[in-house]
Amino acid sequence: MIYTVRHRTTYTYEDAVTFARCVLRLTPKSSTVQTVLESHVTVSPAPVASLARTGPFGEPMLTVVVDAPHTRLVIEAISRVDVLAPQINLPFSEAWERVRDRTFASGVLGPEGPAAYVYPTRRTPLVDDITDYARACFPAGRPIAEAAVDLMRRIHADFIYDGDATDVSTPPAEAFLKRRGVCQDFAHIMICALRGLGLPCAYVSGYLRTTPPPGGVRLEGADATHAWVQLWCGDERGWVGLDPTNALVVQDQHVVLAVGRDYSDVAPIDGILLAPGEQTLKVEVDVIPDGEARPPRGRAGAGARRFPVVALQT
Repeated sequence: MIYTVRHRTTYTYEDAVTFARCVLRLTPKSSTVQTVLESHVTVSPAPVASLARTGPFGEPMLTVVVDAPHTRLVIEAISRVDVLAPQINLPFSEAWERVRDRTFASGVLGPEGPAAYVYPTRRTPLVDDITDYARACFPAGRPIAEAAVDLMRRIHADFIYDGDATDVSTPPAEAFLKRRGVCQDFAHIMICALRGLGLPCAYVSGYLRTTPPPGGVRLEGADATHAWVQLWCGDERGWVGLDPTNALVVQDQHVVLAVGRDYSDVAPIDGILLAPGEQTLKVEVDVIPDGEARPPRGRAGAGARRFPVVALQT
């Protein structure tokens, strides 16, 4: 499935900003399950400097500097991506404990291996209550994928999608107690749960198809950037995407933007600016299959508030 992805972010400032430095992770990455056919990012006002590089987890990154005074900053990324539905035959027969044990024996130390994704981080610490919540899905000897899908569906059933319940800094333990949040919260909670059991899993930033195929159901989070989880299921099976917000095993309705340990590794936009006043933010996302008419311009979704730019008051 070939998609055109349009992602437009508009910052509007109360007073003129004299300097902005932004790190952009807005170019999807090519992998075994998707190929980036073309991609470009535009910034207005035009940057005085820019630097393209590859991040530690293989993500394309662009750093831009804007030093002209401005009250509006518009960042737009347009990409065409060919997404291949991975062949997934569930359940995998290997017991989850064996996958856990093989994690520490794996000789693959790069971002495609499990080593970087098994340890807690500041945003995904080990939380006893979350680990205990996961244990019911992981009895001894249960196949890894069957147990993980059960956990994913349990999170989907027990938690309410609520864009007002949390913000970008809400820790997983708080969202877990509230049983409310958005895709970032659900992904972080699932990662805490799996890592609490010793299983390596990654945080994925990306997009969902804007409108469902005929007969399909519109997915939660399709109007903004989305987040889900990748679970390592052994060297032979590799990584499997799991979307707890929609209770889906990831196939060809998801477009991967970046993969990391948690949200901090993959934030689509972050940086600093010099400004004396407040800012407002609008995010518009469209993910349209080739041959399908583009719908009215996307609205700012619940994920819009998830793109922090740190303001340095002057």
